[in-house]
Amino acid sequence: MEYEFRRNRLDGTVFANFSMEHEVFGRWFAEELGDDAARAKSILTDIAQLVSKQRSQWRDIGQDLTIDADNEQVRIFVNAIDFEEEHDFEEGMGLYDAESEGFCGLEDFETALTSWLKFIQE
Repeated sequence: MEYEFRRNRLDGTVFANFSMEHEVFGRWFAEELGDDAARAKSILTDIAQLVSKQRSQWRDIGQDLTIDADNEQVRIFVNAIDFEEEHDFEEGMGLYDAESEGFCGLEDFETALTSWLKFIQE
């Protein structure tokens, strides 16, 4: 999973760009987490509890995106989309949902979140 963090020098807005199939992570970092260092630290504490198996699951329902984590992976998805719904598409056609749902390993997410925390504190 590759990512890049940027800040708008005019207004201080933060942006996160993630590689294909992980675009929704960029939205979560920029829109749901933003530059809230205290919240990022709290989430890192929750992740540490998952890694040490003190807890088995963690969920945060945001305004537009929800993040689910267990001892192995993290899933971020858009609140308003039902991925279980069946769609009748022509052969070879389907929904592009990489900007609406994404998965990564717990350790990869922890690394990205730690990098984000350093970035917003600069």
